[in-house]
Amino acid sequence: MSEHRKHVLVCGGTGCVSAESLEMVTSFKKIFKKRDLDDQFMVLQTGCFGFCGQGPIIKIFPDDVFYVKVSLDDIDEIVTEHLINDRPIERLLYKDPETSETLPKQHDMGFYKKQERIALRNCGLIDPENILEYIAFNGYEALGRVLTNMLPEDVIDIVKASGLRGRGGGGFPTGLKWELTRKPMADQKYVFCNADEGDPGAFMDRSILEGDPHSVLEAMAIAGYAIGASIGIIYIRAEYPLAIKRLEIAIKDAYAYGFLGKDLFESGFSFDIYIKLGAGAFVCGEETALIHSVEGHRGEPTKKPPYPSVEGYYKKPTSVNNVETFANIPAIILHGEEWYADKGTEKSKGTKVFSLAGKVNNIGLIEVPMGTTLREIIYDIGGGITDGKEFKAVQTGGPSGGVITVADLDTPIDYESLLAIGSMMGSGGMIVLDENDCMINIAKFYLEFIQDESCGKCTPCRLGTKRMHEILIKISEGNGNMEDIDKLKTLGRMIKDSSLCGLGQSAPNPVLSTLKYFYDEYLAHINEKRCPAGACQALLKYSVIAENCVGCTACKKVCPVNCISGSPKNVHIIDEDACIGCGACYDVCRFNAILKP
Repeated sequence: MSEHRKHVLVCGGTGCVSAESLEMVTSFKKIFKKRDLDDQFMVLQTGCFGFCGQGPIIKIFPDDVFYVKVSLDDIDEIVTEHLINDRPIERLLYKDPETSETLPKQHDMGFYKKQERIALRNCGLIDPENILEYIAFNGYEALGRVLTNMLPEDVIDIVKASGLRGRGGGGFPTGLKWELTRKPMADQKYVFCNADEGDPGAFMDRSILEGDPHSVLEAMAIAGYAIGASIGIIYIRAEYPLAIKRLEIAIKDAYAYGFLGKDLFESGFSFDIYIKLGAGAFVCGEETALIHSVEGHRGEPTKKPPYPSVEGYYKKPTSVNNVETFANIPAIILHGEEWYADKGTEKSKGTKVFSLAGKVNNIGLIEVPMGTTLREIIYDIGGGITDGKEFKAVQTGGPSGGVITVADLDTPIDYESLLAIGSMMGSGGMIVLDENDCMINIAKFYLEFIQDESCGKCTPCRLGTKRMHEILIKISEGNGNMEDIDKLKTLGRMIKDSSLCGLGQSAPNPVLSTLKYFYDEYLAHINEKRCPAGACQALLKYSVIAENCVGCTACKKVCPVNCISGSPKNVHIIDEDACIGCGACYDVCRFNAILKP
């Protein structure tokens, strides 16, 4: 490969792949071959760049020109204008939504300025299906250093000193977990990678596996050496076909190059990795339920202790860490524990990956130092609320978390701070809500998800979440009463205190946090039979503004329940008792004659 060749990096994450980015790679290759340009330019697929709302993304290296929202029809122009004639294409460059300034360089964009990539360090930079590219960026160097120069205890001490905590939601110290798994005597131990990412709106682990699978394989081998395990198992949901494909390629190549298998680095240490597909049950993100699923049993949690570190897979000591946790390990080994511990806060070290979604301008995958505030994430990185609407809340921690209001926007993102305001870190889902979002609907959505995903083993979670969900439906339809508020609070406390696993123990959080911060909204639904956000369809009753109505009959024609009466050129009337709040009349009226609730 000539060092003078320009590289065309095409996003190969799931979002961009669904928008034909892999076909763009093929198109580039065909054009290069047809025009005899292979010696000058090279195209390769990468992992996710993170800026998902602007995909498909193409970056020209070393020019550092960043093209957004590219289509197949743009490829020939990119080759002719940019690559051959060295004229960047203005219309494909990112434009700041506030200033309208064109920003061709990735590092100038607000979305990237406050990010620091460790877990995502290679995503969007290397071809995840080419092991040589991973090796070129110090890949497997950490494993070699560990196996040739360090004792298992030394590895554990480094991870402990780094302050790395589990990124799957619980935040348990990773080095301590490894130490606890190393201590028991056993003829076999296991390393499990939890890739059963199930939070609505979360795609952190999937993106790492799609963009940098070797970092996880290398970390699992390091963990195996540290705890005395020779087998690793990656539990990944079957709904991640691209991540699975790239994992399979990475494992095959790692064996071929001697980074997995027997006698690694001639150290006498052997390590094998296998993939286990899950059926997508959210509860299998809990480590004991995950282990049972891999064993072939129902994915149900068991009471702890004993913990998996003592009795896990087939009663053998098992260390379970999630994808993002593993992705940090090689960098910690190479750069040192102090380098990592210097980032973040006193009790929450390093960085955290979040999937930023909802009513925010810059949707995508971000990685920021622990301690970054919610305000910085939503406004500096996220670019603020869409359509100039008012910020209402942000849900962190997925179904296990809670809502955070404008009063706490300057809260630093770390484990303790989020718990203190009634939410949690979770695996990293972050959904931004605006003035048009009804908080009862948000709580209802998460309760419906949790109730559907409950394994049903313990009564508080199985039935308690169902009763809470029924009460929320009742309130959202205008049939609630003040006793329902007390029932929600009582049920919430009972479920938290008596459920078997973390899924049930955290299930009431979305309801309890919305009750705490948006109590007035509950009262409006109950006492006034009104949804302040105008989102609860059962409470939406449209009416006609008589002075604006010209009797065009458009609203009458589209009403699905025939609740609008009136003759042509005369004022129409809506029967509010029969109105179902579909909004069809509002959408079709050209004279602003329909009053929306």
